[in-house]
Amino acid sequence: MIDFELRPDIKTSETQRMVYEAARDFATQFIKPKVMEWDEAQYFPVEIFDKAGALGFMGMLIPESYGGSGMGYHEYVTLIETISIVDPSIGLSIAAHNSLCVNHIYSFGTEEQRLRWLPKLCEGIAIGAWGLTEHNTGSDAKGMSTTARKQGDQWILNGTKNFITHGISADVAVVVARSGDKGDSRGTTAFVVERGTPGFYSGKKENKLGMRASETAEMVFENCIIPDENRLGPVGDGFIQSMKILDGGRISIAALSLGIAKGAYNASLSYSKERKQFGKSISDFQGISFKLVDMVTEIEAASLLTQKASEMKNQNLSVTQSGAMAKLFASETCVKVANEAVQIHGGYGFTKDYPVEKFLRDSKLCTIGEGTSEIQKIVIARKILNS
Repeated sequence: MIDFELRPDIKTSETQRMVYEAARDFATQFIKPKVMEWDEAQYFPVEIFDKAGALGFMGMLIPESYGGSGMGYHEYVTLIETISIVDPSIGLSIAAHNSLCVNHIYSFGTEEQRLRWLPKLCEGIAIGAWGLTEHNTGSDAKGMSTTARKQGDQWILNGTKNFITHGISADVAVVVARSGDKGDSRGTTAFVVERGTPGFYSGKKENKLGMRASETAEMVFENCIIPDENRLGPVGDGFIQSMKILDGGRISIAALSLGIAKGAYNASLSYSKERKQFGKSISDFQGISFKLVDMVTEIEAASLLTQKASEMKNQNLSVTQSGAMAKLFASETCVKVANEAVQIHGGYGFTKDYPVEKFLRDSKLCTIGEGTSEIQKIVIARKILNS
């Protein structure tokens, strides 16, 4: 089993250990008994997030003065990874809330804006969403069609965002809309839109392959009027802000990927020792043991890349390259590990009686969300070729 308590080779702080134990206990008590029920029903368990907030999980990176936990990226990665070992859907939701919505408001909001929205988001009594992606502008975010038109001291938003985590249940959404010319990196602006604002409503909920307990839906804006005081940062800075938020967000996906990979590996290791064929455990066969070796080695490498990016983020260094590397390698690793986990389980791995089929379904999101693997390669290539 891969477990913090069994990893004397990696230095962990007392705070990390406390986060790990709290996250493990939270996941065991409130998530594990319901994993397959939520997955089958595509049910988003909004009721557990106030409990997560009470434990400090909903504002991990935010200073205590705004209601957050005031922790760093090592602790944050520990949280997402530990919960994702049990249910990646909940790990994804907590990650999106923290690294995208909450972090955007903290990073680019005024003091008044921080005090207005962060405390309730950090407590978990409000759930956050982050709206960048649209139907025709996935990786090409500068080509977005959702518009923000200035009218006096107000803005009028029109358009639709899709593939939005918490697109239905979010109480507070950060939305990036085009305020200038399409394709202009200085042509978009970020706003906070609260649920209940006239003209803001939810659209289609996606019927997904995996991550089914994490809500994904459209956010629709029809002549949605918001005050200029809801604008985050200068006019025209929306795209640039988003790229900075995604740099850190990719560390979240790396952590999510590690949780999936470790969950799939743990299940495979246990099963391979218990399953008997030809009079001995299948782990005694080289074909199986070598699979386990490849799995654990690549998980270790992905973990080290993620730790490096986390440490750089804690030191306020640029993580454009290190975050993309961690996300790229960890996400591809988790798909590979989950696929091999099903293979090790054989026919049983194809059934819902064992957890590995869900890990495989959930894993694919990690190579797509917050920038596909191909986009990560573009980001890394630009950095190494222009250095």
